[in-house]
Amino acid sequence: MADKRIVDLLQSAASLYNNPSFIQEDPISIPHSYNTLQDIEISGFWTALLSWGQRPVIIRNARHLFHLMDDAPYDFILHHQESDLKRFLDFRHRTFQPTDTLYFIHFFRWYYQQFDTLETAFLISGHALHLTTEHMLDHFHQLFFSLEDAPQRTRKHVPHPLGKSTCKRLNMFLRWMVRDDGKGVDFGLWKNIRPDQLVCPLDVHVERVARKLGLITRKQTDWQAAVELTANLRRIDPDDPVRFDFALFGLGVQERMA
Repeated sequence: MADKRIVDLLQSAASLYNNPSFIQEDPISIPHSYNTLQDIEISGFWTALLSWGQRPVIIRNARHLFHLMDDAPYDFILHHQESDLKRFLDFRHRTFQPTDTLYFIHFFRWYYQQFDTLETAFLISGHALHLTTEHMLDHFHQLFFSLEDAPQRTRKHVPHPLGKSTCKRLNMFLRWMVRDDGKGVDFGLWKNIRPDQLVCPLDVHVERVARKLGLITRKQTDWQAAVELTANLRRIDPDDPVRFDFALFGLGVQERMA
C-alpha cells in the first residue's frame, strides 16, 4: 500500500478538481458543448489530439475547427460536399496542418458510414473484456491509418504504444469517454471498456508531481512510465485508478502557478 500521506493527498486533490468547475478552462469543455454521442466522440477525439500547448489556445482553435463544421461535426462529416473542404485549408494548430485535418474528416466519414460509435474502433472482435489499453490503442492506430491514402505525416498525431509514446492525448480521450463517476466531468458514454483498463494520461504536470511522490521511477518518459504510474495508482483504487489524473494534474498546475 502506498504511503498514507500520499494516498490522503491524492484522494483530497481528486475530490477538489473532479467537479464541473474544472470543465470551463479545460479542453473537455469542447465536447461538453454537444449532446449527441457522435458529436461528443468526434469533437472529443479531435480536441484531445489537438491538446498540446496552452489550454486557452487549444480551446480557441478547437472551437474554430468545429465552427468550420457549422458546429455540427457528425452531420458535417457525413454530408459535406467536396467544395466544403476548402474552408479547412487555412486551419492550423501548431504542427497540425490542413493535410491532417482533411484526412481526419476522410477517416471519420468512412468510419461512421459503417459504425454508430467510435468505441467500436478500439475493440477487437467486438469486445474489450481481456484487452489492455496497449492492445486497444495499437489496434485503433492500425485501423485509423488503414485507408489507402493515409498521409505518412499524419501518423505523428495519432501515436501508439508500440512507438513508445506515452499516448497522453489518446489516454485522456479514453478517460473522457469511459469514466462514469457521476461527477459531471467525464462522460462515461462507452460501456465496453472498463475504467480499470485505462492508463493515466502522462503530461508534464502529471509527470512532475508523480515523480516527486515516487509514483514513477522509470527514467524515460514513455509508455512504460505511464503504465508504471497507473499500476501504482491502481494500488490505491483498483477499480478506477485514472481518477487520480485530476489530482496529479491539478496539483501540477497549482504548483506551477505558486
